[in-house]
Amino acid sequence: MHVDTPVGRLGLVASERGLRRVLWPGEPDAGGDEAVLAAAAAQLREYFDGTRRTFDLPLDLEGTPFQRRAWLALAEIPYGETRSYGEQARRLGAPRSARAVGAANGANPLPIVLPCHRLVGADGSLTGFGGGLATKRMLLELESARAATRP
Repeated sequence: MHVDTPVGRLGLVASERGLRRVLWPGEPDAGGDEAVLAAAAAQLREYFDGTRRTFDLPLDLEGTPFQRRAWLALAEIPYGETRSYGEQARRLGAPRSARAVGAANGANPLPIVLPCHRLVGADGSLTGFGGGLATKRMLLELESARAATRP
């Protein structure tokens, strides 16, 4: 299944246990459990329409225990806000692991749903993002504008 968004046509991959991947335009084909895919597509549309700030989907994450912890912790970053990799590492209880947090987030299989775009460099600069820095900037601007206008 695919969903058309302001950042391009995103592919979705799901198992019967939950959403497994959000694919950027041009990545391999998508598919899987129809109910999970339909819910994910609907919630992504709501996110881009400005009516959703958090996602409520079953997830089927495959990764190391540290990666899964790092990915799930992304959902705790409030909509419209950012954190540095170092701050995220401290929140994970691994204060010297900023690079490991960065590496885990570089492998995040669920961008936007688990909002790795909300992680920035220590100086606030935009750093690597699978969808490209222009997309990261757009997502942050979208959230910042909406966070300022809606409770």
